[in-house]
Amino acid sequence: MAQRHPAGGAWSELTYPELYTKSRAIASGLLDLGVRPGDRVSILSRTCAEWTQADIGAMLVGATLVPIFDTNSAEEVRYVLDDSGARVIFCDDPAQVEKLARGGSAPGLEHTIVFAGEHADAMPLAELEQRGAGTDSERLQRARAGIGPQDLATLVYTSGTTGPPKGCRLTQNSLAINSQMVIDRLPLDPGNVFFTFLPLAHVLTRMVQLVALRVGGTLAYWSGDMNAILDDLAVVKPTHLPSVPRVFEKGYANAQNTAAAGGPVKQALFQAATGVGLRAASLRRQGKPLPPALKLAHAAADRVVLSRVREVFGGRVQLAVCGGAPIDPAILEFFDACGIPICEGWGMTETSAVTTLNPLQGRRFGTVGPALPGAEVRLADDGEVLVRGPHVFSGYEGNEHATADALRDGWLHTGDVGSLDANGYLTLTGRKKEIVVTSSGKNVSPGNVELALIGIRGVSQAVVHGDRRPYLVALLTLDPIEAPKVAADLGIDSQDPSVIAQDERWQAHLAAAVAETNARFAPISQVKRFTLARRELSQEAGEVTASLKIKRVFVQERYAADFERLYGHERGSTDVWLERDRAAESQAAQSATV
Repeated sequence: MAQRHPAGGAWSELTYPELYTKSRAIASGLLDLGVRPGDRVSILSRTCAEWTQADIGAMLVGATLVPIFDTNSAEEVRYVLDDSGARVIFCDDPAQVEKLARGGSAPGLEHTIVFAGEHADAMPLAELEQRGAGTDSERLQRARAGIGPQDLATLVYTSGTTGPPKGCRLTQNSLAINSQMVIDRLPLDPGNVFFTFLPLAHVLTRMVQLVALRVGGTLAYWSGDMNAILDDLAVVKPTHLPSVPRVFEKGYANAQNTAAAGGPVKQALFQAATGVGLRAASLRRQGKPLPPALKLAHAAADRVVLSRVREVFGGRVQLAVCGGAPIDPAILEFFDACGIPICEGWGMTETSAVTTLNPLQGRRFGTVGPALPGAEVRLADDGEVLVRGPHVFSGYEGNEHATADALRDGWLHTGDVGSLDANGYLTLTGRKKEIVVTSSGKNVSPGNVELALIGIRGVSQAVVHGDRRPYLVALLTLDPIEAPKVAADLGIDSQDPSVIAQDERWQAHLAAAVAETNARFAPISQVKRFTLARRELSQEAGEVTASLKIKRVFVQERYAADFERLYGHERGSTDVWLERDRAAESQAAQSATV
């Protein structure tokens, strides 16, 4: 089975021959519209089965696919269409077609095709397929025969955290080689079921799609409703779960909260069972057998607690892959203890998706693993991660200056900073451009501190500030689901995060949690004061990208007054200054200058 997806309240399936027939009809339909090899074809849609079908159809013609996040604004969509010169665009519904109109007409855009629904300015996908059914098959064969390994396969626009998005040029060869690199690293088999819910506009999900199809797996798509993901997982029962840290963070928090809500006895049982799971998982990672007593204890722990955690994800997950942002190693250890091994990896759009990846046997938590077979990773003198290999992009579309800056002496300068151990495992410490240099001249990586802060229950986002300042401060946002639960435990009668943020009981709770988090870091890396935003940072407000990365520069500028206030003597209603001995604080500041 190639695809499994929700359709009309039920679940529909497509075999590999059926997927090929459908994609071939789309390809022939594109030829009938005048699309030729090298032409740009765009997709503006949520992740769905038709996305994959259109992607393969464009590939069969030799067109260059230009994906666009369905959450992008009309202006952002127009920018990508204009910059790429797309001739055809697929939209998933009439609402996306309307978005095109709001952004203004793109001069090069000739045809709009809609997956579902009807719109006066768009051709239904079924009509395109019908047109393709009557097209001479030899035309398609000639088009396919002309596709070479160095031809441009896709033009993927970066999320643009520090400026306008840039179009990364990825060739047929780079995508094919990178998918084989992943296949060579992980145990994958025909019949594996890959849960597909992350945006296909993101290069990582496109790579998962390519890998799944190459090994003969099943792409099982979500329903499109984030609130129904657990229901989707219960139906799909995936064997492989590619995801971002946020999903596992929420799963971890839910497990902990459920145990706590069950009372002291259930919480003690939960902790004892996960403790047994942790010991067993540690031995398994070392390739050692479980002692008889531990084996019996683990069987009991699994029956009562651990298996229930697996059931949340469908009960059949053999392997999860996590990337896109750092994740707390404690979360990886927890899921490993429960029988859900997570392999953390790293890559960029510029590397066709994946460059390093932990192997299933030999995972090292806290690292993003060693380089994939065929990829080279080394560090520059300043710790910047450099990458070389056939999976690296060929440059930025129409931007020779940015290309020359990124590709130097055959190496991609990634902008990430990290370290390599003796076995080649890479540990990332932050972004080169985001390193904070305090007024004492000390370098601090804000990413590590932010990762620890969002581990606090009820906190969803964190932005650390402190460049050329005497100490670090932070802007925190509240999780709209978890924060009210914590607030209720504190006796706060409100579901509104903006109201909760101003409550002194909540602020005192967070102050204690931040102080506990600070204990994990040296004094120079500790947050001394923080303020709470009245809402989460959002893409609609221009504060995060479509892939949920925070636009740090933009946020620091927008909240400049809030950050500035934390260095003064006046307090706002949501500001929290950690109470501490002033002499100790002064001593910490002096030690930072030594």
